[in-house]
Amino acid sequence: MHATLIAENFVGMWSQARGLAERAGFRHSQQPIIKRETIWKRLPSRLWVRPLSVIEPIQLSPETRLIMSVGGCGAVVGAALGKRYGLPVVQIQNPRTSLHPYALVVANTHDRLKGENVCVARTAMHGVTEDFLQQARQRWASIIRCDDKPVLGVLLGGSNGRYRFGELEAQIIADKMEAFIKQHQVHCVVTSSRRTSERAVALLKKRLEPYGACFRGGEGEENPYAGILACSDCLAVTTDSVSMISEAVATTQPVGILPLTGHSTRIGEFIDLLMRVGRVQSFDVNMARQPVEKLDDTTRAAEEIHRRIML
Repeated sequence: MHATLIAENFVGMWSQARGLAERAGFRHSQQPIIKRETIWKRLPSRLWVRPLSVIEPIQLSPETRLIMSVGGCGAVVGAALGKRYGLPVVQIQNPRTSLHPYALVVANTHDRLKGENVCVARTAMHGVTEDFLQQARQRWASIIRCDDKPVLGVLLGGSNGRYRFGELEAQIIADKMEAFIKQHQVHCVVTSSRRTSERAVALLKKRLEPYGACFRGGEGEENPYAGILACSDCLAVTTDSVSMISEAVATTQPVGILPLTGHSTRIGEFIDLLMRVGRVQSFDVNMARQPVEKLDDTTRAAEEIHRRIML
């Protein structure tokens, strides 16, 4: 069965859509939303009267049997495409509009959505399965686990509309990581995202490389992200990214949250939930390092698609 994934061209959105499609066993293709230069482009997508006229044309493959949309803009475009082609639409994330057009809405607990077509998940959708982690271990274990020391894997996000990750925040994170490395004698492997400030990374390198911290980057198969998830003994993730935190807690590694300046009610409630169930903790020198049970709601969401939608 073939699903067409509809979203704005953001890495995190594609990751969620691919993860859910693959977990459901669907073949899939991606169709990015590209807005035309019109006055409608400046308005919130929920106000678009004719959504498909605001974007560059999207042609669905003839084999498409399901549309999977992500985010607010994706929700509006996905609903319009579903109506045009007579196809069911699975919406990932709160559509921030009527739930009626969707066969299923996969929303997070903090969205507080209710409805017969709503599947509530504690984490974002993703593709971190045991097979994924095993393949990553085979590819990266000899690189990341370069000695007998336990490994602290660090996943850095960046500034967005709610959080700031500049040199001040990097200094605070460096203090915490330096203390942890000294106390626990760990080997530290760090990777950053496209949103991470170069100046913040430079400061972290200056502070932590003298203690053996290794900073790794790369694209495609050279991207160490999966290897860090699979091969670390414990993980630290910045607070700005629901997707990265969701992928981290899908492993059995303990996860510490690195603070950033700013506030998001939605992300705050998400982290509070994970803390209440014992799946994340604040990152500091006293962070527990014992393996824990993985938390992953993507499989349940995939099962709901098969249960509710006759494909």
